[in-house]
This record gives sequence, structure tokens and C-alpha cells, in this order.
Amino acid sequence: MPLGIHRGEREVVIRWPDGDVAIPARQLRLACRCAHCREEMSGAPLLDPTTVPDDVHAVTISLVGSYAMKVVWSDGHDTGLYSWDYLRTIRPAPAEE
Repeated sequence: MPLGIHRGEREVVIRWPDGDVAIPARQLRLACRCAHCREEMSGAPLLDPTTVPDDVHAVTISLVGSYAMKVVWSDGHDTGLYSWDYLRTIRPAPAEE
């Protein structure tokens, strides 16, 4: 379980016991695995990335039990849960040069 979560303007920072990870908000939004964003059986993406604004950001973040967080996004999406185990697999995209 993270030690803390910070909702930034363009990123979500997760403080893990072994260090902080800053995930760009749009990358995290595109990583949503809810039934609207991923096909249930195959896991194939259903979400068209072109429909997610570049400036999407987390409006609110709330804890779900002791296993996940729920994000309400500025694009209106709010059905995805991000488990701690899943968040550990998401690494920030390399910075563009």
C-alpha cells in the first residue's frame, strides 16, 4: 500500500515505501482497465486514445478499501479502479526530447 498519493496538475505522484513514482495523468487515464476502457475477456483496449484530452487530470482520488484507488477524471470518466498491485506495474513514460 502506498504511503501517500498526491494529485498534481498534470501527474499523480504515488509515494511507495521504496520511493515516489510520478505518473503523467493522461498515461494513467489511458491505463484504466474498467469495462468501458478494456474488453472484459481479452483485455483488449476499447478506449480510443484520441478521445482523451492531452490536459486530462485527476479531479479527485479516493481510496477503495485497502487495495485500490478510484479516480474521477476531468473528462468525466470515473468507473476505473487502480489496484496497488496494478499501479506498481505502471511506469512513467520516458520524457520526450
